Amino acid sequence: MNHTQWKTRRTKKLLGETVEESPAYIEAGHALALGQAVHDRRLTLDLSQAELARRAGMTQPQISNIEGGDSVPTLPLLTRLAGALDASLTIQLDDGDSTFVFTPHHTPGPDTASGDGHTSAA
Repeated sequence: MNHTQWKTRRTKKLLGETVEESPAYIEAGHALALGQAVHDRRLTLDLSQAELARRAGMTQPQISNIEGGDSVPTLPLLTRLAGALDASLTIQLDDGDSTFVFTPHHTPGPDTASGDGHTSAA
């Protein structure tokens, strides 16, 4: 296939064409979407990777790996991450697509941040 015959995944979907992806490609998309959601929530809280790691009982390199999509945490680790990010985590997986939403816990008082959570989709 030469470069003029190549179409991106997005272009194929928009044209209604079948998009065949390997399981590894789909898993990488899930990992990247989760990593982006963790990164976005961490920045909203103005936390460093080291501080998030401390809160979650992890190391800074582990947080970096998750945010970079290089690692997929276990369910117990996701639970700790959500707690450390002061949020609940909703995961939606559907036909190769994934959405990860951190919804902030609301606490009474003037310092409560408003927002609908952070979404990242693959």
